Amino acid sequence: MSENESPEPESPAGSEEAKQNALLFGVWDVSEIEYTEPGMDRYIKVTPIAHTMGRHASKQFKKSEISIVERLVNRLMQTEDNTGQKQKTMKIVKEALEIVDERSEENPVQVLVRAVENAGPREETVRLKYGGISVPQAVDVAPQRRVDQALKFIAKGTLSASYKSKTSASEALATQLIGAADYDLQSGPISQKEERERVAQAAR
Repeated sequence: MSENESPEPESPAGSEEAKQNALLFGVWDVSEIEYTEPGMDRYIKVTPIAHTMGRHASKQFKKSEISIVERLVNRLMQTEDNTGQKQKTMKIVKEALEIVDERSEENPVQVLVRAVENAGPREETVRLKYGGISVPQAVDVAPQRRVDQALKFIAKGTLSASYKSKTSASEALATQLIGAADYDLQSGPISQKEERERVAQAAR
C-alpha cells in the first residue's frame, strides 16, 4: 500500500462478527454488570466467553478467573444426567437465560450475578474437638467459598425441581435464578442459605 492510499474500511460483516463475539452467547452484553455484595465482586467474573476449553485446568486456585456462567455450567455438569456433557449443559443454561430475559425483562446475566450474591451464606459451622467431644462452631465464610456454595445451592435446587418432573431443566434453572435474585425465601438457593446461617447462629 502506498502512502497516499488509505486503509480499507472494515467490512460490515467483520464489524458485526466482532460485535457478536463481545456478547455472551452472541446475545447479552456483559460490560455493565453491577455488583452489590462487597468482597464478592472480585470472585464473580463475567466475560462473553462461556467455554474456555479447559485452559484453567492446570492452574491451581484460578477458578475465580473463569466466567461465572461457565462455572455454573460446570456445576450443573456434576449430576448424573449431565456428567461430561458440556454442550448439552451449556444449551440448558442458555435456554434458562432466555427464559429469565423474558420473565424479568432484565439482563439475565445481571440476574445470575445477583442470585449468586444473594445465595452465598455469610456464616456456616465447623466441628471442633475438645477432649474427644465434637462441638459445632460458627465461622465466617470466605468470599470465594460463598460463590462456590451459591452455585452449589442453585444447581441442587435445579436438580430437585426438574428430577422426575415435567419441568425442564432450563425452566427449573430460570426459576431458581429469579427466585434467588429476588431473595424469595421459598426458592431453593435462598432456603438452603437461610438454613445454613440459622444453624451457624445457633452455634455462636
